Amino acid sequence: MAGGAVEWYEKVLGLPHLYTYGELAFFDCGGTRLFLSAAEDPAKVGEPSVLYFRVDDIQVAYDELTARGVVFEGAPHLIHRHDSGVEEWMDFFSDPDAQLLAVMSQVQPTPGS
Repeated sequence: MAGGAVEWYEKVLGLPHLYTYGELAFFDCGGTRLFLSAAEDPAKVGEPSVLYFRVDDIQVAYDELTARGVVFEGAPHLIHRHDSGVEEWMDFFSDPDAQLLAVMSQVQPTPGS
């Protein structure tokens, strides 16, 4: 893994680092294990496989991660409104190895809206 990905996932995103074995690193994402490894084919680094981090408040997550040095593609934005009125909000950013990641939040409709 290049670009300090292990340190970035641990220090910037705040994910618990479980262990590293050779070129393999494992993190805990709220009970889901994230596995990072060096690309076997350097030409395939950056191919899309997006990990979405569900957050309670996307603006708070955006502000906290921005303060830690994360550069987002833009501001949090509405992606979809379900028939129930629940809104899906997302924002995208990349890790040091140019892997695409996202924060996402579901916003419940307020009564009377």
